[in-house]
Amino acid sequence: MDTPITRAEHEEFCRRMEAENKRLADEDKRQNRRIDELEESVHQIGALTTSVEKLATNMEIMVKEQEQQGKRLETLEARDGEKWRQVTGYIITSVISIVLGFVFAHLGF
Repeated sequence: MDTPITRAEHEEFCRRMEAENKRLADEDKRQNRRIDELEESVHQIGALTTSVEKLATNMEIMVKEQEQQGKRLETLEARDGEKWRQVTGYIITSVISIVLGFVFAHLGF
């Protein structure tokens, strides 16, 4: 510290410091822009997560409803099939009765 610096050295130091400060300010701007973009991405991911949760809940409800509808459909289909079998049984019984009646009538019973 015994030797003082010249005016030129001082001005060169000031120019370098200003350049460094400008570089740091530019870097801060870039970093702030990147942080803003990241914050927006995090916000969008949060919104997407919420939407997926709602979708999953709705899908669960739909699956339960579909299972209930499937059970009701099976019941309805079974009832129609049962009635058809019952009607078919009555028709077959009637035909057999008519044939046996005709045969017994010809035999004289």
